[in-house]
Amino acid sequence: MSFRLQPPAPARPNRCQLFGPGSRPALFEKMAVSAADVINLDLEDSVAPADKPEARKNIIKAINEVDWGKKYLSVRINGLDTPFWYRDLVEVLEEAGDRIDQIMIPKVGCAADVYTVDALVTAIEAAKLRQKRISLEVIIETAAGIAHVEEIAASSSRLQAMSLGAADFAASMGMQTTGIGGTQENYYMQRGEARHWSDPWHWATAAIVAACRTHGVLPVDGPFGDFSDDEGFRAQARRAATLGMVGKWAIHPKQVALANEVFTPSEAQVTEAREILAAMEAAKAAGQGAATYKGRLIDIASMRQAEVIVRQAELIG
Repeated sequence: MSFRLQPPAPARPNRCQLFGPGSRPALFEKMAVSAADVINLDLEDSVAPADKPEARKNIIKAINEVDWGKKYLSVRINGLDTPFWYRDLVEVLEEAGDRIDQIMIPKVGCAADVYTVDALVTAIEAAKLRQKRISLEVIIETAAGIAHVEEIAASSSRLQAMSLGAADFAASMGMQTTGIGGTQENYYMQRGEARHWSDPWHWATAAIVAACRTHGVLPVDGPFGDFSDDEGFRAQARRAATLGMVGKWAIHPKQVALANEVFTPSEAQVTEAREILAAMEAAKAAGQGAATYKGRLIDIASMRQAEVIVRQAELIG
């Protein structure tokens, strides 16, 4: 271990982030009673430019009036390259009550983007005497964002989560695809007559996870566009979970259960993890640094792996 230890990520469930357009307030009550851990009320891509002022009003009213239960409540503002984002922040944080938990910043390209939002949020909190400190989540969805991902992860003490936005990321990178997440038809390797489809998002996912884990931020997988393809969603989510991400977006209500299923450790996983911890405790008591579990060697690193699964289960429970 480095002398400088990795800080822990925020201890809260983030298995599924359910998105809903601010221009469709009829959805808000349904979102509030969903099984999603995080609710993202959207002012950005899902809202037409002409509808953004009304969408802000809808979201402010919903924050103040809807019973959100224990949901972590987030608002996605517009990008810093638009004329909308500062009004999003000022109106939402000045007019909505303390129930809001987080601001999501899209298309972050460098640490200065986060600094800019942090400065305005800090000023509004001070001016309005807000009691709850607003957290931030950023979306990595540009070439600049992935190039500067570690400095972004270290940019603010408010930063709690970082997501991968596949669609805009693909456009920024010049990728030849119109798919949103998942495997892509032309991204394959061939051996004889057999084709093997790889994951084109793997390297970006791994880069985000590494930056987040270094700086105590929750890494989250973004959208899967084909909401008719449950198995495709599961496969993408399982790859993300295996690489260390803690959850995934839902752009359709049916995806909430799928995300929760994948990012909740199974009973078998938790049982095995607890058995590994018990075997290692027995080995330590006997003065040994390793043990055998089901025919395989386990050691201190195995304990750390098992502890991740047990902590996840306990947090969700």
